[in-house]
Amino acid sequence: MELTFGQYELIYNAFSFGTATFLAATIFFWLGLTQVSKKYKTALVITGLVTFIAGYHYLRIFNSWNEAYTAVNGVVTATGVAFNVAYRYVDWLLTVPLLLIELILVMGLSRAETISKSVKLGGAAALMIILGYPGEVSAGGIDSTRFIWGALSMIPFLYIVVTLFSGLSESISKQPENARGLISAARWVVILSWFFYPIVYFAPFVISLEGGATTAVIEIGYTIADIVAKAVFGVMIFMIAVRKSESEAA
Repeated sequence: MELTFGQYELIYNAFSFGTATFLAATIFFWLGLTQVSKKYKTALVITGLVTFIAGYHYLRIFNSWNEAYTAVNGVVTATGVAFNVAYRYVDWLLTVPLLLIELILVMGLSRAETISKSVKLGGAAALMIILGYPGEVSAGGIDSTRFIWGALSMIPFLYIVVTLFSGLSESISKQPENARGLISAARWVVILSWFFYPIVYFAPFVISLEGGATTAVIEIGYTIADIVAKAVFGVMIFMIAVRKSESEAA
């Protein structure tokens, strides 16, 4: 695969920015534990854990990118060391279920409902990632294998979207007024940012990309989606926890 210097730099800088964003977000979330009541500390710990795991894997992705390519005098050369895309899927396998669990935890539902929704949504999220992986690493890259496995991963994805859209509506309506709008917005951030992942996954088929352009769109697209789905979403979880803590202390 041939990369232009511009494509190489865009991906390099995206990985660097993602690493810094997630590590900084982790510090922010964990230092913010003192601002929420005991009831919501677990949700905030998990929020920080999500960005910590993402930050670690982005550091590994960044290092793998540096090992796979060198750029000298504006010329990008493959070193022969394969760029490891598995790091991204290991990250998702750990963080995507946790993203849904942190939303459920911050809502303060009953123990039974929390466990039920966490198991169902977390399990569906893990299945979605597992099904998408074979297509991402298929030998042909952009071929029928990628399309088939991507289509299969959309089944649990759509289940999650439907559950978030309709299954949590009644629970959201019972939330404190000062946090209800934020929780609803956080749900939409999850839905919309997660829709960006399959868009990136299937983009090479839609716009007929190849070579370095395909890699640039996929890696930069996934990085943008990760930042929104984890760091931005995490800030919303923090704000919800703070508002609910204030409401319950009044």
